[in-house]
Amino acid sequence: MITHVSKKEMFHSFAFQMIFQLLKWLTFTNKAYLAGKQLKPGDDPYREHAFNLQESDRLGSERAIRDTRHYRCASLNYDTDLPSTSIIITFHNEARSTLLRTIKSVLMRSPPSLIQEIILIDDFSSDPEDCQLLSQIPKVHCLRNGRREGLIRSRVRGANTATASILTFLDSHCEVNTDWLQPMIQRVKEDHTRVVSPIIDVISLDNFAYLAASADLRGGFDWSLHFKWEQIPIEQKMARSDPTQPIRTPVIAGGIFVMDKSWFNHLGQYDTHMDIWGGENFELSFRVWMCGGSLEILPCSRVGHVFRKRHPYDFPEGNALTYIKNTRRAAEVWMDEYKQYYYSARPSAQGKAFGSITDRLTLRRKLNCKPFRWYMENVYPELRVPEQEAVSSVLKQGGSCLETRGIDILGLAECRGIGASRPQSQVRDQALKV
Repeated sequence: MITHVSKKEMFHSFAFQMIFQLLKWLTFTNKAYLAGKQLKPGDDPYREHAFNLQESDRLGSERAIRDTRHYRCASLNYDTDLPSTSIIITFHNEARSTLLRTIKSVLMRSPPSLIQEIILIDDFSSDPEDCQLLSQIPKVHCLRNGRREGLIRSRVRGANTATASILTFLDSHCEVNTDWLQPMIQRVKEDHTRVVSPIIDVISLDNFAYLAASADLRGGFDWSLHFKWEQIPIEQKMARSDPTQPIRTPVIAGGIFVMDKSWFNHLGQYDTHMDIWGGENFELSFRVWMCGGSLEILPCSRVGHVFRKRHPYDFPEGNALTYIKNTRRAAEVWMDEYKQYYYSARPSAQGKAFGSITDRLTLRRKLNCKPFRWYMENVYPELRVPEQEAVSSVLKQGGSCLETRGIDILGLAECRGIGASRPQSQVRDQALKV
């Protein structure tokens, strides 16, 4: 049966929603939320959160920050019918003043029509009210884990709950900048297989100053799967006539990005057998590129982030073992024969437990993903394959030698004598043909 809603009824419904949201705002006060959570005289301001809590508390929940974008970004236009997004923020014992400032910055600097909801996942913080009280803010919903799950499983829970078609993942100690959201949603709307990240500005862990990051950086890594920021290759930099253009990146930092929800689900979400934190950004980045998508950093989107020098929370199996487990899973599933370089760079990973990867290998086959060699040649050719100095055996045949170098590499090459070295790319190319 089809029913018709009058304009009067629509107005009353809209008015009711507005009144409801206003009442939520009125019931939430910064003072009540922060009460009892500030430092006491003599307390170490860095001890609990690995940043200066005293400065975070002093700033309050709303502050003006400098627009750090290139001036051309302000003149860009975006579609008027951009889809809304679900903001997903996970946290564990986050400082209340920092978490509140993250949420307030989203609400202050985003078009209201683009924010479907802000989903908080409290990963079993010591105080359940950290999340519950924030649910009094309009559009904010609170989910609390019944036990410590870690970033990866918490984000999957948030994504499964999200009602918008676009997912935006944020860390809990951020401040979004002017017009941060429109560029990212625009790019994902144009191509649902894009995964996009902003330029991540720096919020000082000491005085919380908001500092502009370089617009000439992308994400990279070394063979130990250690993330690093690196300069855009010179040929790409010279080809960029417009400083507002997206930057292709081999990997993303993983803390802040936007992704189509259906694409996130199609690609297998996250590897939920990874624990707490670490390595999930490599696994996701490899999977996006190798399975038909792309990664971009958008210069006209800026988000500040507090970068800390240590983790302020515990890892059940220790920081090092957890990172090894997670990165081993990424290497074993996605890096093919190149995983040997991971083990060479991180020998402590040998023999460490990493659980079953059967389901992730099945997913890779199902998605018909490309080999890691394709990723190396087409996405990250700047990552050099290490030279293998030692020749473990040489078998001479005419003017060529059959060499084994390193682990599982076999190839024909011009004989140069025991211990001689040559470009590893030649060894690799021959070896893959054997």
